[in-house]
Amino acid sequence: RIIFLLALSPPSSSLRHHTHTHTPMASKEDDNNTKIQCSPSNNLNVGFPHFPTAKEMYTHLRSITKAGGEFVVRNFVGVIEDISPDASLVETELFPRGALEYYTKKNMGWDYSQEEADMWQLAERGGAQGDYREGMQKKIANVIDCLKTEPLSKRAVIPIPFNSEGSQEVDWKDQGQNKCCRELHLYLEDGKLKCTGIVRMQNANIYVKNIHFFATLLDYVAKELGVELGEYTHWITNLCHDRNATCC
Repeated sequence: RIIFLLALSPPSSSLRHHTHTHTPMASKEDDNNTKIQCSPSNNLNVGFPHFPTAKEMYTHLRSITKAGGEFVVRNFVGVIEDISPDASLVETELFPRGALEYYTKKNMGWDYSQEEADMWQLAERGGAQGDYREGMQKKIANVIDCLKTEPLSKRAVIPIPFNSEGSQEVDWKDQGQNKCCRELHLYLEDGKLKCTGIVRMQNANIYVKNIHFFATLLDYVAKELGVELGEYTHWITNLCHDRNATCC
């Protein structure tokens, strides 16, 4: 599987593999001389493709799924080094800036106008599977409280599916239950906030909407914690070119 991943890697100008050593120190001081506790760690994402920003990953995802139709790439993992909101705003024909900002505002649980919804909401941009807003503000508050209270915690998780029903009610026919993103795992490492996203299904042309939302969420949490934003690891089980694939 690793050989397959590397074979699909773009040229070294847009992607690179590198080693990264995490020091065993338990804390790091920020600009305000506040000690940030971090577990000593060995992050094995150094073995996966690294991309400078979301734009380079987007280009790669489009390239490796260009066969389209039912073709699926399985278990893609990549790391975005700069996941800041500005660097993660990737405009496309389907998703101009206004659409990206609208969907991010909606998924963050922030207020938006009916005028914005009328202008930007389209079925082609994703439906119930990509609607993550229910309870999102409470989930964000939970991870902030978690990492402020116990910086070494491995429980700073934002679960996405089953917003109003338990997992025992799972129904593959219900698009609203079968969210594309399943969980975001947040953690403090090297004095920075980092994240691993677990994605059940990623259409390459929808990726830009997802990543702008994730970046905005992570930036918000990092600022609330008073820490720098670090890298983001994107794990996709099923990766297709667009929504023409069956049962996305």
